[in-house]
Amino acid sequence: MDGGRCVSLRDNRIELVRASWHELSISVSDVSLSDEGQYTCSLFTMPVKTSKAYLTVLGVPEKPQISGFSSPVMEGDLMQLTCKTSGSKPAADIRWFKNDKEIKDVKYLKEEDANRKTFTVSSTLDFRVDRSDDGVAVICRVDHESLNATPQVAMQVLEIHYTPSVKIIPSTPFPQEGQPLILTCESKGKPLPEPVLWTKDGGELPDPDRMVVSGRELNILFLNKTDNGTYRCEATNTIGQSSAEYVLIVHDVPNTLLPTTIIPSLTTATVTTTVAITTSPTTSATTSSIRDPNALAGQNGPDHALIGGIVAVVVFVTLCSIFLLGRYLARHKGTYLTNEAKGAEDAPDADTAIINAEGSQVNAEEKKEYFI
Repeated sequence: MDGGRCVSLRDNRIELVRASWHELSISVSDVSLSDEGQYTCSLFTMPVKTSKAYLTVLGVPEKPQISGFSSPVMEGDLMQLTCKTSGSKPAADIRWFKNDKEIKDVKYLKEEDANRKTFTVSSTLDFRVDRSDDGVAVICRVDHESLNATPQVAMQVLEIHYTPSVKIIPSTPFPQEGQPLILTCESKGKPLPEPVLWTKDGGELPDPDRMVVSGRELNILFLNKTDNGTYRCEATNTIGQSSAEYVLIVHDVPNTLLPTTIIPSLTTATVTTTVAITTSPTTSATTSSIRDPNALAGQNGPDHALIGGIVAVVVFVTLCSIFLLGRYLARHKGTYLTNEAKGAEDAPDADTAIINAEGSQVNAEEKKEYFI
């Protein structure tokens, strides 16, 4: 090595593998950077024949290390991570990945080691963290030709602290009167939020017997209209507080339609009332064929509609009967007074007029006929 064949053979790591007039082979074990250089092979013939070869030794990069992470990190903070590896020759390449997606916007620095043969390479990653970065693995990967397509990696799992996020989930989208309702307060945060606080319209729950809090759930038994209002769920951790609101509107229970009965046959309601009054051969009054114009005829519908129509007809007929009876009584009275007057026309004095009137009344009573 650099001095001839004899010098190289003095190193115990160098072994002569084959020696003949045509070939000379050696092997070097536990190769180090100092083994790099020019090797000369000489064949002592007349004339002497020589051949030279240059050996390049690669510097394998050390396992990378990630620095700059201090747990925990608050949401919104700027994080700076540095990945460093030493001993590479030539200089290694460093790449960053987050959620298996490569990050391109990084800083790269290469420095020569003290032996002036290898390099120390570092790369710095800057980014602002949010709650979606919690639990994410950030990977630093070192690529080098000496690694035989098996890169060396370093990984840092992020821990991000953030205020709670709150959402209220109802058990039903259409709460109805008389039914139960469960409101679930879904809260996420790091550290994990403390037990949630339920309020209604800015105050305490008005009915603890019906409104039962179980963990993160609010159970309302047997809804009624007094439960209408704004329900608020608050979650708190060491970072901060957050809340969500749910406006409850209790709906009426929809009416259940009863099955209707269809009457296929024609139904007609007709009431006829006849009253005949006779006070003399030339005087009569007759009222007949009174029909309700609103009577149901051939109308199909529910039973209650038919019953209502019949009741209306009966009421109408009753009123008509009362009216006709009153009219009859009035006319009868008028006839009586008229006969009295007729008896007084031919009487010479008042006594005779009274006697004549009584006689006419008797005759009138005999001539009266009633037809009902």
